[in-house]
Amino acid sequence: MNYPYKVKATRRQDFGVGGQIVIFTDLDGTLLDAETYSFAEACGALTMLEARHIPLVICSSKTRSEIEHYRSLLRNTDPFICENGGGIFIPKGYMLLTKSLKNTLVEEHDRHYLIRLGTPYEKLRQGLHALREKGFLVRGFGDMTVEEVSQVTGLPRHEAFMARQREFDEPFVLDGPEDRLDEFFLSISELGLNVTQGAFYHLLGDNDKGKAVSILAGLYKEVFPNLVTIGIGDSPNDTPMLRKVNIPAVVRKPDGSCDSRIDVPNLIRARGIGPIGWAETIKILIEKLS
Repeated sequence: MNYPYKVKATRRQDFGVGGQIVIFTDLDGTLLDAETYSFAEACGALTMLEARHIPLVICSSKTRSEIEHYRSLLRNTDPFICENGGGIFIPKGYMLLTKSLKNTLVEEHDRHYLIRLGTPYEKLRQGLHALREKGFLVRGFGDMTVEEVSQVTGLPRHEAFMARQREFDEPFVLDGPEDRLDEFFLSISELGLNVTQGAFYHLLGDNDKGKAVSILAGLYKEVFPNLVTIGIGDSPNDTPMLRKVNIPAVVRKPDGSCDSRIDVPNLIRARGIGPIGWAETIKILIEKLS
């Protein structure tokens, strides 16, 4: 298959002979279909990564519970980043448990070590309440029932339940006039918080996907000095991640467009939508880097 991409610095020797590839990927609308949440169209590329022992790090706005659900379906055993960089989870016994990790501030859980970057969820809920007191019509996932989250997201009920188990990030819907957006964003800044956007607005602290990717890539580099990182997403909240990898790529939205708000140098724009574009991009990059 011929790929009409213009890809710079995608030969293995451009990053050092014998470089190890690590892929950081978004889920919703990227590896997962935006409507069905299926990754069936990406199975061929996923098999290629598994056969070549290329780590696939999920970096998503989804919760820990949601990502662990999909990691099980994907048979993925690599570290993952949840809730827009709020937490980095590294499985116990994973090869990255080096001296550098032991010198990092981590929390020990049953199956993972956690590097916590996000603001506590309770503080985010307080921030949302403060915004309502200023007259903004905002509703977070914490204000909704499981059924309501299922309705606004299109998720089945059991996944909507997992989507409410938040630790570092609060998705919300905003009603009201568009002409108050500047005032709304200013109010968030005055609270010492930030906002990003994927399928929903997300209220968060001083964390983003890029900061988490930088930390995790640094740990990988302790093991693989000639590291080559690929990042692939579809929405503005992926921009910090895409800025921190060697090779950034985006897939197309269901309407066939790439999000114009993603402004990253040397960005690869896939031909395909969602997991189809994901698979095409991964295959061509792995072939060029091999």
